[in-house]
Amino acid sequence: MLGDIITSRVRVKLLTTFLTANDTIIHVRELVRRTREEINAVRRELSHMEKAGMVKKEPRANRLYYHFNKDYSLYFDLLELVAKTTGLGGDILENKSKMGKIRFAMLSGAFARGRVSSSDHVDLLIVGRIVLPELAAIVRNEEVKRGHEINYTVMSEEEFVFRKSRHDPFLASILEGSRIMIIGDEEELVK
Repeated sequence: MLGDIITSRVRVKLLTTFLTANDTIIHVRELVRRTREEINAVRRELSHMEKAGMVKKEPRANRLYYHFNKDYSLYFDLLELVAKTTGLGGDILENKSKMGKIRFAMLSGAFARGRVSSSDHVDLLIVGRIVLPELAAIVRNEEVKRGHEINYTVMSEEEFVFRKSRHDPFLASILEGSRIMIIGDEEELVK
């Protein structure tokens, strides 16, 4: 889906790699391995991305390492696009019809940035009539990829409205944090 907006296949792969890499500084050869693209194509895109201010390079010994520039003006927008179209967000969108009727689906901002959350923090909130085995399979698949547990909460629309009207502390803590909407309107979610 990100390829619908950005026409360079290599740039899409590089953006996905950088924005899911937890602030890691990555060597050019590692970028080639992760993207499975030709080294010259990767170097060309890195050069374009560096000129645009997206990435910064750091020479170490005789090697070049790159990392995504968090001061880039569209950093958070790109992070949101990558979180929606790859990994758990992409799997939810891809399997939306199998999962039931989803009113809202959101990822926490910490989850999108690759931070492992504490046990009392929710990474994913889904509101609607959900086919739980389908959702559980998608989450389990992402847990295997990430190597850690993903905390998620599922609520019916009625439960969500009721808990929101009662100013439920658990729900309030989810809604007060940063989030990336996968499905639904953020304004409707918090109003």
